[in-house]
This record gives sequence, C-alpha cells and structure tokens, in this order.
Amino acid sequence: MNVYMPEGLLYGTERNKELTASRRGLEKAAAEGLILEGRVSLCDHKMGLHIELARGITGVIPKEEVLFSPTDEPVKDIAVLTRVGKTVAFKITGVKRDDGGECVLLLSRREAQKECYENFIKNLTPGDIIRSRITHLENFGAFLDIGCGMIALLSIDTISVSRISHPSARLSVGDVIFTVVKNIDAGGRIFVSERELLGSWEENAALFSEGQTVRGIVRSVENYGIFVELKPNLAGLAEYRDDVLPGQCAAVYIKSIIPEKMKIKLIIIDAHDAEYEREPLEYFINTDAVRHIDAWTYSPPSCKRVIESVF
Repeated sequence: MNVYMPEGLLYGTERNKELTASRRGLEKAAAEGLILEGRVSLCDHKMGLHIELARGITGVIPKEEVLFSPTDEPVKDIAVLTRVGKTVAFKITGVKRDDGGECVLLLSRREAQKECYENFIKNLTPGDIIRSRITHLENFGAFLDIGCGMIALLSIDTISVSRISHPSARLSVGDVIFTVVKNIDAGGRIFVSERELLGSWEENAALFSEGQTVRGIVRSVENYGIFVELKPNLAGLAEYRDDVLPGQCAAVYIKSIIPEKMKIKLIIIDAHDAEYEREPLEYFINTDAVRHIDAWTYSPPSCKRVIESVF
C-alpha cells in the first residue's frame, strides 16, 4: 500500500527542498508527476493560490484545482481562502503567462489529492493504522489530514477511553498522531479512532501500584464519586468531595486495583487549579511495524464485562 503524508510533513524534507529550489528540479517533478509541497503566500482576485518556488518562479493553483472530491462537489470560496499561509500539496500541470506577461507554473492540489485517494485512501479498510495530522477541533471531535489534505473525522468518544469534555483536552492543531480506520461510509467519508492504540485496561494499570500517590486530572464530578484520569485510557474513582471541580489537577493515593471489576479506587489527597501538562501520547502498538489490527480488547480476561472493538 502506498502511503501519502499529511500536508506539511513533506515540506521540510531534503527531497522537497531540492526539487522546489531550482528550475531543473521543478522540471524533473513535472516530468515525473511528483507530488511537492509549498506554502501559499496569497489568494488573488480570481481565487488563485500563489506559491513562491525557485527564485523568480511562481506557481498558481486555480480555484477549480484546490480540492478533490470523490463526489465532484464544487470548490467553495472558504476552502480556497483558508489555505492562505498554509502548506499544501500539489503537482505541476503546465505553464502559462500571467496578466503581466510573466511565466507562472500551473499547479494542482486536486491532482495530488486524487492520486492520494486512488492509490491510498480508496484502498483503506477498517482496522488499518495510519498517520494523521490534526487540522482543526470542534466540540464533537477532531478533523484530521490523512494524506495530501484529505480529511477524516476522529469523534470525541473515540479519542480515548477516559472521557473528555472537548478534544482540546487531549489534542492540539498540528499534532501528528496515529489512528485506526473505524469506518468508511457510502459517501467515502472516513471515520477513525485513537483509543485502540492507547493500551488496554491491564496495560495501563500495570504502570501503577497500590500504595502509590500519583498525579491525575479530574474529569468528572458525580454525586456518587469523582473520576480522575491517570492515563488517557485509564481512570479511577474517588469518593465525592464538594471542594473538587472538573479540570483540576489532583494528587491521588491508589487504594486498590481490581482487574476483575476493572476498577481503581482512589483517595484524593489534594486538588488545585493549574494548567495540566499533557504527557506525550504513548502507543501500546508498534506503529512502525503494525499496520492493521482486526480486533482490540480493552477489558481484562478476568472481567465479566467485555469492552472491545472489532474491525
């Protein structure tokens, strides 16, 4: 399977720099139909996107070449304007003269995306593990670039097992993460998940021991107790206290770890308002070697309640 990188990851590579830095490199890329990346400097009155390439050479992506849609949806102005200042993928499709008589390269992001779709995205199946880049966050989830600017959705309930109120609690725009393909609907829209890569209950619980006092973040305060996240895929329950609020940092004592009930009982030693420093995401799958999973089980074998994903 061919793998196409999210936009921005090719831009700083030596290969991309070499091909875009000279006329000869650009001619080679055009002749071989290679995908390059460049940063959009402006959008002109015709809705064309301008990219400065080798010295004295400008490339323009016409509006109709900004976006590929498997269903041939028209390109909206907002899809063009929001590319200004950002790095985009493109292929060189020709040469023309601008209004001032200067030669400019004709570029197509659409052709780059079409190649990505035909050779990579179209062949994805549920369970495939892919590299993704966060493009923007909404209350309901995160939109990801999974190759050449092609978008997939990571809904908030699939980011982790531990519940969060907004994706920004876990992710930031620009983050490069790994996800697993969850579903592809009839319209070709791709939905991905991350929690299957962040470890089972046992794998996360093995990082802690009874009697330890560790840090956590308060995720939910209920009348029957307080849920404190220890890891993205692991939370414990402490007794209710009226002086503890969601979002606070907490020092918690681990009272007991009970695999057969999939529970961790905690005692809150202290809770305070402070910015919680997120730790780098830890994947429990070797994403360099494993490209596909058929199923994932979160719950321990000794637990009667089974939590799993089948792809």
